[in-house]
Amino acid sequence: MDINEFDKLQHERNTKQLAIDFDGVIHKSSKSFYDGTIYDDPVDGVEEALKQLSKDYTLIIYTCKANPERPLVNGKTGIELIWEWLKKYNLDKYIEDITYFKPNAKYYIDDKSIKFTNWNQVVGEINAR
Repeated sequence: MDINEFDKLQHERNTKQLAIDFDGVIHKSSKSFYDGTIYDDPVDGVEEALKQLSKDYTLIIYTCKANPERPLVNGKTGIELIWEWLKKYNLDKYIEDITYFKPNAKYYIDDKSIKFTNWNQVVGEINAR
């Protein structure tokens, strides 16, 4: 495969993927990190949104909970805990993968993001928080 074919395949794949943060976007996470467990309900409207988005995109969850260096919680990895939680709320059918790194994607959906326009705008937003 030459570089142009590789670029084309990567572009096609990336434009069909959405990367979605877990805590605060799918899982309410009202107590923030707390004890590492997944203790809260889904964010309001998430099931309908995932259902609709999964029709056109591959949905990938990215979260620090999936980091393999993270300690086990109740004998389980973060990925295992998230899949269990997704299955409990019947959301697993919309998700393709769970990872701790930021995957290639067309869009990133994250509750802590700052949209980059220029560095003055970014620094201003951070300082205003």
